[in-house]
Amino acid sequence: MGIHNNERGAVSLFIVIFAALLITVVTVGFIRLMIADQQQATNNDLSQSAYDSAQAGVEDAKRALLRYQNICSTGDPIACSVAYNDITAASSANKCNQGLVYIVNPSELSKNEVPIINENGSAALSQAYTCVTIAPETDDYLGTLPANGSKIIPIKSTSAVSSVVIEWYDKSNITNTNLSVSLLPFNTIPISGNPLILQAPLYNQTSSGWGANRPSIMRTQLMQFGSSFNLTDFDNTNTAGESNANTLFLYPTGTTGSTTPVVNDTFLFSAKDARYSGSGAPVPVACRGSVGTGGYACTVTLNLPTPVGGIGPNGRTAYLRLTPLYNASSYRVTLKQASGAPATFNAVQPAIDSTGRANDLFRRVSTRVELIDTTFSYPDATVDSTGSLCKNFAVTARDIDYTTSGPVCTP
Repeated sequence: MGIHNNERGAVSLFIVIFAALLITVVTVGFIRLMIADQQQATNNDLSQSAYDSAQAGVEDAKRALLRYQNICSTGDPIACSVAYNDITAASSANKCNQGLVYIVNPSELSKNEVPIINENGSAALSQAYTCVTIAPETDDYLGTLPANGSKIIPIKSTSAVSSVVIEWYDKSNITNTNLSVSLLPFNTIPISGNPLILQAPLYNQTSSGWGANRPSIMRTQLMQFGSSFNLTDFDNTNTAGESNANTLFLYPTGTTGSTTPVVNDTFLFSAKDARYSGSGAPVPVACRGSVGTGGYACTVTLNLPTPVGGIGPNGRTAYLRLTPLYNASSYRVTLKQASGAPATFNAVQPAIDSTGRANDLFRRVSTRVELIDTTFSYPDATVDSTGSLCKNFAVTARDIDYTTSGPVCTP
């Protein structure tokens, strides 16, 4: 009996011990999950704060670019050159933030980072941007346009430009999973005798009938002049083959799904101008049928004609207008010299690289910004519509003519 009495309560003791261990394990597990979630939330907050700090650097870089533009607009070439060296920090071994020397307090720049001050005038959040660089000259011009949208791109370079290379439609425009591009052989498309038929849906085509994964027809327009011009120069090509305005409709052709490298077709801008051609036919451009490996589906090189009256000592002033028809399209434009060597865009789409910090977490932002030439303003469009347009004009003394009960405009 004494042995049995000593064993009483042993089972209960083991149950209590195991229950305590189980509760401990569960509690520790929940604590670890809570700590991990808290760390993740903290990292997310710091990541967003670091991104905001980098964006603050981008905004200060924009201010520096505007200062450079304002100085150059005065017409003083020496001051413009000094301002250019300021924003690019070409003479500085350490380019970080040196382009902001006239925008940010120099005492802040000496700390190798610029703190972000909150609305209370405090830097208590430990945010700063650590390195901002500005590159006014870029190797290319990048963009994305909706279907039937348009963009005017200045052809402005420190080198003499003789041709432009246009690439369009990449994998961001594709909806299928295998990134296969839908193409048609050009010889299967009937040619209309009306040179203006391309302004409307091509060959009675509709946007939905064009196909979701088919590269857009790229309407490409050139507007340029040399030392001087008359308005009539934009209407005709002179006897020397010089021209100031040209229009091409670049039609994507090839084999669907093909991974064959792009054939870089080359055309003289004025030789196939749709405005002067009797057939009004689009220009076939060989495209590849797959963009799964990156790059663009279609590539074409367009040689620029000489402006009417010659280029002149100050070079040409030229603008390229792109309009993707039927489908949205990403695009890339590069410039070439007569020798075939690349030319850079100058102060057209500057590149800004900014690194932001929040505590010990860093984020980096690389972006392009548009720099509009305030000394030569140009309209993108007076009226731009993808549908019908109706306009009434009347001079009247009756109030009713200005109300909804007045004349109805039906396109």
